[in-house]
Amino acid sequence: MNSNRDVVDLLAHLVSIDSVNPSLVMGAAGEGPVAALVADWANRAGLKAEPLEETPGRPNVIVRTGRAGDGRTLLLCGHLDTVGLAGMSDPLVPRIDGDRLYGRGAYDMKAGLAAALVACRDAAAAGISGEVIVAAVADEEHSSAGVQQVLHHISADAAIVTEPTELAVGTAHRGFLWIELHIVGKAAHGSRPHLGVDAIVKTGPILVALEELNQRLRARQHPSLGAGSVHASIIAGGHEEATIPGHCVLTLERRTLPGETTADVEGEIADLLARCRAHDPDLVATYRTTLARDPLETNPSAPVVATLCDAGERVLGRPLDMVGVTYWADSAFISAAGIPTVLFGSAGDGMHADVEWADLPSTIACTRVLTAAAVAFCR
Repeated sequence: MNSNRDVVDLLAHLVSIDSVNPSLVMGAAGEGPVAALVADWANRAGLKAEPLEETPGRPNVIVRTGRAGDGRTLLLCGHLDTVGLAGMSDPLVPRIDGDRLYGRGAYDMKAGLAAALVACRDAAAAGISGEVIVAAVADEEHSSAGVQQVLHHISADAAIVTEPTELAVGTAHRGFLWIELHIVGKAAHGSRPHLGVDAIVKTGPILVALEELNQRLRARQHPSLGAGSVHASIIAGGHEEATIPGHCVLTLERRTLPGETTADVEGEIADLLARCRAHDPDLVATYRTTLARDPLETNPSAPVVATLCDAGERVLGRPLDMVGVTYWADSAFISAAGIPTVLFGSAGDGMHADVEWADLPSTIACTRVLTAAAVAFCR
């Protein structure tokens, strides 16, 4: 059993399988073929693979070592899906160039998934009384349906989400809300502006107020995440040149810090619109939250943090950094289920970009650290 070679081979095989999320790209392959690979690999490795397909065509796979005694359970979580392939050259051909493996999903996050699976196998071979579970989940790149489904079927004492962290321990990340603002005007012929109300023009002061809010958010700093933020993402209004637009939709994203709630952010937007109405009593605008995801913050003194840091120092010969990561991940759902959760994964670049690659030495190191942490935690 050559774990270094095995994790590279598994990563290459995972990258070679199209698993673009069909909620992002109509008609895309989805997670079925790659989930079948994970289940087959796990069964051949002597692990127990349990497919879970609550949404037709969107399977998850729960992989278990099995329990030999009363030790603790560690969950390792990674997602099966990727974003689209447009703009990439040979995205499903895993190409190794030096220490890099190129291909869609290599960095985000099939390297982390491969590391989790090999670590699960190697922890079982080392002899543990507890259990290691790998949740290979669907749909992280869209609405995280997979992890929400899996959490109804498993429990654990701690979790490590193997998103890429450059071999640092991620103890926090921001949350986010997507909010639509609907600004109502009155349509009229462009030659009769006195009969209309331009909804796009009415949106202008709201955009200015959003930038003022963004500046105020910079005053609140989290120790590892910095400030929250708000930005205008999409604006849509009007349908022809000679018509004064009667409606405009402004979509914004608000990135939240630990401690900030959906109610807090909705209150901010309500106050923002109230201030705009104070200057323009004729403004007609409403809002609705279309998606909300919580931030993550795990206490650095949690046992999983200490175990992972100790394993990292033993394997790598140096202390692991503790960081806040810039992106949102399924870790928030796992933490909300009452499972202390951190992120730990390999290095690379090109997340959602036209050129994506995973660093192979750090993928191997990640596998070794996860194995050592699993053995220590589950004994």
